[in-house]
Amino acid sequence: MGPWGGISTMRRMGGGMAGPVGRARVKCPIAFLSGLSAMLDIRLLRLSDQSHTHAHGHHQMVLSLAGRAEFEVAGQGGEVCRMRACLVPGDAAHAFAGVGENRMLILDLADAASLDSAPAAERALLGELFDAPRYPLLDAEFQHLLAYAGAELARYGEQPGLARALGGLLVQALHLRLCGETRAQQRTPLDRERIEAHIQRHLGRRISVAELAQLACLSPSHFHQQFKDCFGLTPHQYLLKARLDRASQLLRDSQLPLVRIAEECGFSSQSALTTAMRRYLGLTPRGLRQGD
Repeated sequence: MGPWGGISTMRRMGGGMAGPVGRARVKCPIAFLSGLSAMLDIRLLRLSDQSHTHAHGHHQMVLSLAGRAEFEVAGQGGEVCRMRACLVPGDAAHAFAGVGENRMLILDLADAASLDSAPAAERALLGELFDAPRYPLLDAEFQHLLAYAGAELARYGEQPGLARALGGLLVQALHLRLCGETRAQQRTPLDRERIEAHIQRHLGRRISVAELAQLACLSPSHFHQQFKDCFGLTPHQYLLKARLDRASQLLRDSQLPLVRIAEECGFSSQSALTTAMRRYLGLTPRGLRQGD
């Protein structure tokens, strides 16, 4: 009998970890970042004391709710307990066995196919978290979060929305502890004046986040976060505000026809400008021009 006490293996590549204890098994999209298209499988289980070795294409996070387990990932040995997790990069060969009574929370994350279709920010996050095998220490706050997640999954594990939220929260919380502080220390301030000047010069055409990111020599995902920290708005929100500000100024201070103003401010049509002004400013171009 294998380490799962004879419970059938999951459908993922290489067998994976399988056999939920109780009801907590649900496959659903991760919710730690908006728009993430990768998949998450989360469940509670007991690891047998019989050693088992395999590899699979997806990343894996192993957390202990009670008891211990021994792991060896790509030749690196370590113990999973309440104070220490195990991160298994996709395709890394690993051996594992429970030590006595134990209760583990397992998260299987995106495989290569899912990552190919995931947004850049999510690919970067998972790439950072699973760039190498590791056994991170867990602080007291994370342990409290883990205990809460385990209790909720044991009680309401068949609720997809809850499992999605809890799994995503654990992933993001651990990523912030391992990578977030380092990234913040390495972050250099954006050249705000240069970015604003570029936007003002090119308001009449489409401006992408990738284009702005090149000015700062950053990836689009990292630039997006730094831009929001610096400007208090996302790049999309800031661009829309800049276009509406310019359009409002031209409506007040010039006699240019509305179609020309829409063109100079980067709106696809006069109708698009009117719709945006009504939605975000509560005014129509005609009303603004007439001072209503």
